[in-house]
Amino acid sequence: MKFRKKPVEIEAVQWWVNGDGPGEDGPTGGEGSVVRYFRRPEVEYEGTKVHDVCGRTWHVHGWIDTYPAGHNVCPGDWIVTGVLGYRRPVKPDVFELTYEAVDG
Repeated sequence: MKFRKKPVEIEAVQWWVNGDGPGEDGPTGGEGSVVRYFRRPEVEYEGTKVHDVCGRTWHVHGWIDTYPAGHNVCPGDWIVTGVLGYRRPVKPDVFELTYEAVDG
């Protein structure tokens, strides 16, 4: 069987730096309450190491709590607020294929 997503309107904001998250996330440049600073003690996440997915150093990434474990947020990812209010990062290419702007 094949299925199609029901048309639903969502809220989304593109994240580039800390503070870029959804409305209550805080001022740009400061740690947000939705997208926080990316912090990991392991050596493979040191600030100068490059993330193999986006090619940027880890120190410019964010972290968002999602069920069950959370996700890192790359600069340029979209933070989507779903129909139940849950937030998650979506890569720009997937966002472009999945969503379109709604007038108004």
